[in-house]
Amino acid sequence: MSAGRSGFGGRVAGMLAAGVATSCVRRGLRRRPPGEAALWERTNFEGSVVDLYAGPAVALGSAAAVALTPGVSGRVRAATVLAVLSAGGCGAYDDMAGRGDPRRGFRAHLGALRQGEITSGAVKLLGIGAAGLVAGALLKRDAVDRVLAGVVVAGTAHLVNLVDVRPGRAAGAVLVLGAPGLLKRGGAGMLAAAPVGAVAAVLEDDLGRRTMLGDTGAHALGAALGAVMAAGNGRTGLALHAAALIAVAACGDRVSRAAGAR
Repeated sequence: MSAGRSGFGGRVAGMLAAGVATSCVRRGLRRRPPGEAALWERTNFEGSVVDLYAGPAVALGSAAAVALTPGVSGRVRAATVLAVLSAGGCGAYDDMAGRGDPRRGFRAHLGALRQGEITSGAVKLLGIGAAGLVAGALLKRDAVDRVLAGVVVAGTAHLVNLVDVRPGRAAGAVLVLGAPGLLKRGGAGMLAAAPVGAVAAVLEDDLGRRTMLGDTGAHALGAALGAVMAAGNGRTGLALHAAALIAVAACGDRVSRAAGAR
């Protein structure tokens, strides 16, 4: 599908579908939260209590929109849905099981793993990495391209989570990274509508300090964007994206400590 009139209409429809699905899931979670309501509350950097409902809402909303995206092959849809739900699921596990754990960043969790302790953060890192590789195998045919695509999917998921240190930071990153994807021709441009529409549905409340994406939402949206990048690039583009993401991950611990935990 071209980026012409019909393509533009498809992208708008995709954003609306993701936004509506996200809003419906969030309303449902607020009415009947799984478990105790306190599990879904966090204290932000200002000391205010906010909810975590936006995270699973954007994960499920964007996955639903991707599943219904026209003009995209079944393999690409399956890869993107798998990446979104797996990254969101791993993030949700860390949100719940890792509540109160002061350790942050790759080094802290992998260091604990070397000492024989399996932290929720380590489970998240390894789980998202594995999901990225599976998604990459679905998105590409060549072995090298599959590995690069997996790095892009997992790396983008971690990138969005890395910048989630203040209200609106992760959401803004999704919009900035997703906007160029909307201009791509073919399926990649259609897929980009899902994370953009999903995050737009919660942006006002995120900026208003009423909700936060948490690891669930940040990783899910990042994985969606990574799948868009992987689907829309050849080997050179994949290699450049992968190199940039690895460089960001290498200095991620230092950035996180400087910015402070949200």
